[in-house]
Amino acid sequence: MTRDTLPSLERGAGLAEGTTARVAFAPETDLPLLLGAITKQQWVESIVIGLAGQAPEAQARELGTALAEAPFWADDVVVAMLLRARAHMPLVLVTNATLELEDDLAALGLADFADHVVSSARMGVAKPDRKIYEIAAQLAGVAMDRCLFVDDRLENIEAAAGLGMTGVHYREPADLRGPLGFLLGG
Repeated sequence: MTRDTLPSLERGAGLAEGTTARVAFAPETDLPLLLGAITKQQWVESIVIGLAGQAPEAQARELGTALAEAPFWADDVVVAMLLRARAHMPLVLVTNATLELEDDLAALGLADFADHVVSSARMGVAKPDRKIYEIAAQLAGVAMDRCLFVDDRLENIEAAAGLGMTGVHYREPADLRGPLGFLLGG
């Protein structure tokens, strides 16, 4: 399975690219997965239900399965930057993830990437709930106002900032150079 599989399957089903993701990542569909309340297979079945009327059941199941099995990846530049920063401060990964997160990190060679991992599926609470940020700060052993929170979703950054964390909206590696530059020699 490649990153191009899902768009190809969507075109074959007569769906606009991104339709499966919109269904799959709607809060009512993905929140139970991210809270560890359902398995990845049950999530696929929720996607099938969400695609009802848009694609035949067999194609909807193929689309849901393709999304669920899509390969994970990590930006090597970002990983290197964070590992360098970790030499100077605790690194806590805060993620809305599935119960398979540990396997996913191991497959990427990142099993020991962070000092602590705060997974929504393990904690039963997801970003942007304040509890997940409180857990992260506690594990880091620092006050909220000493935390740098990086995320690709503004709602998560705003929630963290509302608790006193410094927030960085991540879109590309350059977004990290400013806040981490003093540690990275930049």
